[in-house]
Amino acid sequence: MLAQQLIFGYQILELVLFSIIVLSGVVGAFFAATTRDDAYTAGDRQSKLIWVAILVASAFVVFTRVPFLSWAGMVAIGVYWFDVRPHLRSLVSGNGGW
Repeated sequence: MLAQQLIFGYQILELVLFSIIVLSGVVGAFFAATTRDDAYTAGDRQSKLIWVAILVASAFVVFTRVPFLSWAGMVAIGVYWFDVRPHLRSLVSGNGGW
């Protein structure tokens, strides 16, 4: 009985984490789509359309839980949130710098 409850708890935790990652991919795609086109070229990043496609495809792959590709999708979503978006935000706001 306890083992079944632990397995159920693990499945719920996994569902919640995957849902949060899928949601962050969809929200990231929205933010990528609403960012100016020239910010991507000024920031020396891939184009706006490519990042939107990467984020939508990553969210879909994480949602369907394809075994190896879901990890790659999580990495792509993380790269957008922790590398691309902060850099683009600093460019658009005029903070530039290195």
